[in-house]
Amino acid sequence: MSKLRLTFYGDDFTGSTDALEQLASHGIHAMLFIEPPTPAKLKKFPNLQAVGVAGMTRAMTPKAMEKELRPALKKLKALGARHVHYKVCSTFDSSPTIGSIGRVIDVATEIFPAPFVPLLVAAPALGRFTIFGNHFARFGIGSNGTIHRLDRHPSISRHPITPMGEADLRLHLAKQTKKKIALFDILKVALPEKEARAALEKIVADKPAVVLFDAIDEAQLSRIGGLLDEYASAKQPLFSVGSSGIEMALGAHWAKTRLAGMLASPVKQLLVGSGSCSPVTEKQIAWALQNGFAEVSLDAGTLAAGKNPATAITRATEAAINFLALGRSVIIHTTRSGADKHIAAKLKNNSAKILGAALGEVLRGALARMKVRRLCVAGGDTSSFAARALGVEALEMIAPLTPGAPLCRAHAPNSPADQMEIVFKGGQVGAENYFETVLKGK
Repeated sequence: MSKLRLTFYGDDFTGSTDALEQLASHGIHAMLFIEPPTPAKLKKFPNLQAVGVAGMTRAMTPKAMEKELRPALKKLKALGARHVHYKVCSTFDSSPTIGSIGRVIDVATEIFPAPFVPLLVAAPALGRFTIFGNHFARFGIGSNGTIHRLDRHPSISRHPITPMGEADLRLHLAKQTKKKIALFDILKVALPEKEARAALEKIVADKPAVVLFDAIDEAQLSRIGGLLDEYASAKQPLFSVGSSGIEMALGAHWAKTRLAGMLASPVKQLLVGSGSCSPVTEKQIAWALQNGFAEVSLDAGTLAAGKNPATAITRATEAAINFLALGRSVIIHTTRSGADKHIAAKLKNNSAKILGAALGEVLRGALARMKVRRLCVAGGDTSSFAARALGVEALEMIAPLTPGAPLCRAHAPNSPADQMEIVFKGGQVGAENYFETVLKGK
């Protein structure tokens, strides 16, 4: 019988490490892989209770997503866990043409014949809240930023690829799937356990394909975790969609105490690769450059033109090596001023792939010639491609740093990134001095 309680597929790399962190912080022994692991590979990591796959479907068309996900979900199902989770960004950014969460649900319901698909996007620890179906997000995770309704969020409503123009998650998802969506609202979540269970049973009896759960605090997540766990079994695993709120909910239900004593030590140098267009990351880069970090620009215009990308990659690699040789911490970035509309138009839907892969090549080239202990990759859409260019096959959490972006150990055979300490950071993650936090640890 499988020891696995949960498997998950993350739609990008930074979000996948967020889920890994939530599991580890609740005492669940978990590993994150680039590809769905075979049972033979899992034997190398005994006593695992959860397994994740860091995918890149967030930047794919529905057709490409289905081609990627159908075999991946079948492989995860075969591992025998009671829960299988499709992990999405806690800001739910998606569309009918890119990163369609609706297409995921359409595909998954053919593979997992469960009573319903739970949808939980709230992640209170990350400043994400759902109330009466409407989603809210703090401007900058881990900061004191203002909480905005999703369609009025300064960054998410202006995302260069999947801008969120609708805060009601039911309406947003209805543009991507024709399946019936019900709501387990905040009033039902607040009911005593027995009454909450009866309320969910009544909703499920009406046979919706999807049930969206409201939540605004961690106590409510624990209640939701208990409700979901009752519908899961190894013979009939429960397929869910949502943010790392799923891991928070189930983890809180499974274990009442968090791990303690996990600390990240300081390092002398930090190498950063940023493909993020977020204004949060923009401010973090500016702060770092004012406080001793060196800057290397990877020419996104040349990469977009596609005429001689090797020149831009080589130039950025050499510049990074020179700064590292001087003992400096270095930030290699594709932009400091947000998304460039002209570059985005040239790259169309391939911006994450082209920029992320090139960024990964620069990082790998620098690491091949300079010994650096800690690396940070910023940018949710680009990170998946950068990780693959780095040769990363699996990650294991070392310690928490900032909610949603833990410090991990990379398993990258035949790559200079093997056994390195790596943080994958989404665009909205962290305070203004974030890169100093990664450098100095906790």
